[in-house]
Amino acid sequence: MKRAIGFRATLAVAVCALFTFASTALAQNIRVVLKGYDPVAYFTDGKPVKGDTGISYDWDDQRFYFASAKHREMFAADPERYAPQFGGYCTGSMSRGVRNEGHPEGWVIADGKLFVFGAKDSEAAQQHKANAEKDLAAFRVKVAQAAQNWNKK
Repeated sequence: MKRAIGFRATLAVAVCALFTFASTALAQNIRVVLKGYDPVAYFTDGKPVKGDTGISYDWDDQRFYFASAKHREMFAADPERYAPQFGGYCTGSMSRGVRNEGHPEGWVIADGKLFVFGAKDSEAAQQHKANAEKDLAAFRVKVAQAAQNWNKK
């Protein structure tokens, strides 16, 4: 009897360890988009807003953080509307076939979609935004090139 209980306890511990390892491994494969900034805030607040790690939503093998539960609900109801294009990678880099993380300060909403740029500082990010807004036709060409490269992934 004691031997059976010992085996069951060992088996239970082993199963728990396996599930813990699997869930940790899966969690490590989920990429946080926009460095944790709230994608909905770009549309509602007109600016980047840091998300709360306690208010998250996983979609398309990616994790998104939100500044409020309302923003999470809005995103969950229509992720295609709010998610940054090209998985939150830099639009300019993607147009050249390179994946670089987008920076939350470098962004533009064009044709109702959120695009981010990879500029590392605020001033350069703002310049990318101004250029895209000033010459939307040229930006659309860049977006088309990025889309071709993104679809090759």
